[in-house]
Amino acid sequence: MLIRILGAGAGGGFPQWNCGCPNCDGLRRGTIRAKPRSQVTIALSGDADRWVLLNCGPEIRSQIEAFPALWPRAPRHSPIAAIALTCGDLDHTLGLLSLRENHPITVLATETVRRGFVDGNALYRTLERFPGQVTWRRLVAGLEAPLDDPNPARAMLFATPVPVPGKPPVHREGREAPSEDQAIGLIVRDRQGRRLAAFPGAGGITPAMRAAMEGVDALIFDGTFWSEDELARPKLMDKRAADMAHLPIGGPDGSLARLADLAVARKLFVHINNTNPILREDSAERERVEAAGWTVAEDGMEIAL
Repeated sequence: MLIRILGAGAGGGFPQWNCGCPNCDGLRRGTIRAKPRSQVTIALSGDADRWVLLNCGPEIRSQIEAFPALWPRAPRHSPIAAIALTCGDLDHTLGLLSLRENHPITVLATETVRRGFVDGNALYRTLERFPGQVTWRRLVAGLEAPLDDPNPARAMLFATPVPVPGKPPVHREGREAPSEDQAIGLIVRDRQGRRLAAFPGAGGITPAMRAAMEGVDALIFDGTFWSEDELARPKLMDKRAADMAHLPIGGPDGSLARLADLAVARKLFVHINNTNPILREDSAERERVEAAGWTVAEDGMEIAL
């Protein structure tokens, strides 16, 4: 299995357009050791030919152009066989509207995520220019589905959805009740039996999530915030990590502590918010993360399992 981190940042990317926090200001001025990051999208392949995107962020066009394996190989062609959505947040889905140039695409999502993106969305009409422009395939918790081809005999990658603690996306809050399939992680396996656990967004760690992570070859996990009050403390936003359905990395109940005994060789944090101190390559928080065996994902990072 080939893994390419097309984007490793959280909503808004790094630096964020309207943010002058010490991280964003320091990156712009060149006064801190850090690298910019676009919003999270991950590309997977089981044969280096057909690729599946995990989520589709707003910078998808530039992310495709930065990765030759995703370039067209004919006058009208794309190596992107499918796109799998783990939630309905805009930083995970908005790029779908950029893939509107009269080319068929396949999107895998839970029914709640599909409905949240399609229903009442006038912009979705741009993906209805011809019959079959978008083929939706449903993801159901606990049921393995082929990813890169609807025919299991031809598929190279398969995914089993695992519900994660989450919430409706901001644009759907108050319009839909919370549901079990509003946010998921995916256990992706290839034909050789190698497995990736992808949980780019998570408001907690359930026993089912923990069981699904055991024994995988690599783990990609939510690294949005270091602390619960990361936005509230500097008065950037009157919300805590839990309010936004993200489990912080630090603290006694954070992901670093709760996953400390997980026997997984490759562990990456993605969806890293612009305020997170682990973005600074010489920070104490970055040192703690790396000492615990985790990697802070960067745009362009590649892993072969």
